[in-house]
Amino acid sequence: MSLRADVAVVGLGPAGRALAHRSARAGLKVVGVDPNPDRPWASTYAAWVDELPGWLGSDVLRTTAPDPRVWAGCERIVDRPYCVLDNSALHRRLDLDGVRVIRGVATEISSGAAELRDGSEIRAARVVDARGLRPDPTLAEQTAFGLVLPAAAADPALGGASCWFMDWRRDNGTAPGDPPSFLYAVPLSDDTVLVEETCLVGRPGLPVNELRGRLDARLGNRGVDPAANLGVERVRFPVQAERSRSDGFAFGARAGLIHPATGYSVAASLGAVDDVVQALVSGQDPAKALWPWDARLVQSLREVGLAALLQLEPAHTAEFFDAFFALPIERQRAYLSRRTDAAGTMRTMWELFRTAARPIRRTLVRVGVRRSAALGFVAGK
Repeated sequence: MSLRADVAVVGLGPAGRALAHRSARAGLKVVGVDPNPDRPWASTYAAWVDELPGWLGSDVLRTTAPDPRVWAGCERIVDRPYCVLDNSALHRRLDLDGVRVIRGVATEISSGAAELRDGSEIRAARVVDARGLRPDPTLAEQTAFGLVLPAAAADPALGGASCWFMDWRRDNGTAPGDPPSFLYAVPLSDDTVLVEETCLVGRPGLPVNELRGRLDARLGNRGVDPAANLGVERVRFPVQAERSRSDGFAFGARAGLIHPATGYSVAASLGAVDDVVQALVSGQDPAKALWPWDARLVQSLREVGLAALLQLEPAHTAEFFDAFFALPIERQRAYLSRRTDAAGTMRTMWELFRTAARPIRRTLVRVGVRRSAALGFVAGK
């Protein structure tokens, strides 16, 4: 079998499905390839509400926390609504009504063709590799272990907060020199809460079983006795995209849209999809649309931030995040969400460098943040 299309999207997770959906809506002939295109998405996808594109609609939001909190030496309220996406609603919103969907596994991908395991071939003006990332020991990664608790049972762990974006308190059974992890706690409904012990980044990340033990210790210290047969979430994924991973054009986490300091990629992919579609419709290079110079610069600066996180002494990690979340919300937003705001990213890095404690500044200097911060200071003049 041989098919021809304007666009072939290989991988129909949230990023690939969004690209196939928006491309079809723009009038392109689209083929989508995935071994299980109808399989429900089991991962918890979250985002800052202001990151999501307007065309998505609010009906894809499962829950929204208007005032997420951070504990990194003291409690801080982040004045920025945070949400968990409704995977089923998102799946429906990104319908594939105008897409030819092929159940299959791609074995070879180039810019104009995809060969499938069954021997068939798909030819297209542009083939897009959106298959996501698999664990890779050479790349920095995020790991986590979580439980879905009844809201009433989770209350003692949350201590009155509706959502903990990061809780770095060391009541998880660790000592100051141990690799750090934090509690992430977010409502999934009026009746359920996901509580998750998270290793933000490591090379490799902390083993999931280690994180499970830490979560048990934390919950026990806060008076929570989890029942048996609870929903479980295990997380392990790279926060870096391997260079030249695909011969075709890549999109989503595989393209590097994953934030190296947070692990988030879905909102960035949804926000970038229409720029790529516009390039496809007009016959322009989608890679240039996805990665203009300012986006490439921001990504390089974020990689510097990742290097700093990997080299921080464990005892200083909470201090680092306390300094970050003490910054004005606009500075936080620039670094966390604005992938083409090079000046804003550099200003944030400069402010963090300027206000951080001396041991943290020494680490930042070692990984080159002083140079990036100086650029940010000049850009802010």
